[in-house]
Amino acid sequence: MTPTIAIIAPGAMGSAIAARLTRHGVKVLTSLEGRGATSRQRAEAAGMQHADDQRLVEEASVILSIVPPTEANALAERFAARLGRAGHAPLFVDCNAVGVSTMAGIDRLFRRTGARLIDGAIIGFPPKTDDPGPAFYFSGEGASDLKGLADYGLDIRIVDGPIGAASALKLSYAGISKGLVAIASAMVLAAERAGAGPALKAELASSQPQLLTRFAKTLPDMYPKAYRWVEEMHAISEFIGEEFPEALIYKGAAGLYERIATDIAGDRVVCDRIDAFLAS
Repeated sequence: MTPTIAIIAPGAMGSAIAARLTRHGVKVLTSLEGRGATSRQRAEAAGMQHADDQRLVEEASVILSIVPPTEANALAERFAARLGRAGHAPLFVDCNAVGVSTMAGIDRLFRRTGARLIDGAIIGFPPKTDDPGPAFYFSGEGASDLKGLADYGLDIRIVDGPIGAASALKLSYAGISKGLVAIASAMVLAAERAGAGPALKAELASSQPQLLTRFAKTLPDMYPKAYRWVEEMHAISEFIGEEFPEALIYKGAAGLYERIATDIAGDRVVCDRIDAFLAS
């Protein structure tokens, strides 16, 4: 029997996943309460159906929480008690880039209410029509119950570990991939301020051409996402632990991404400087 899945919310990732599922015959529910016109248009284009919380709980077999990290706790609190009271109890899967300690707090909340929780991590870009799409990692008791989602176009991978293991994987991976973007951006800006920008680019082209090619794509792609990465960098710093000096790397990355987020919403001085380096 084809499942009914709820995805909250219909952002870029959530709506793309919904579109993949609906093309495979899955009914996808979402909540459009308080959402703007852009979200509503995305939801409609993806074939998502609006439902209130009661209908989401009654009809869905799985609820995927796909929201900015700062909203993950609030969404979990919104559903925990309702799910605990429900005779039919869908799995609630937190797929957000939250810290391991945050995930542990959500787990305690769900255990108190008796609701079922899975720790999830999405690694990759929103799926498009023909590509395989991102990898979905799930951990915690009952994670294997989600293997069947692979029948509907999703790349499902089970992490043999408790609640928190999938989140730890996500943070570790993001610490490398997004950390590299932060390091490259910081060094490009510093070199440009010191008048060494052209020489740095020439050296990268000569000795590290693959990195330069990567940066030409990943740095500009980061600008509109920088505001979302701020909290993720803080979560990575906490995950490492303040007793380790390397945790400060990610506090610095958070500050850089916050500066870029402010810049792209304003006069774009910082972003234009990086663009000029890449285009020179």
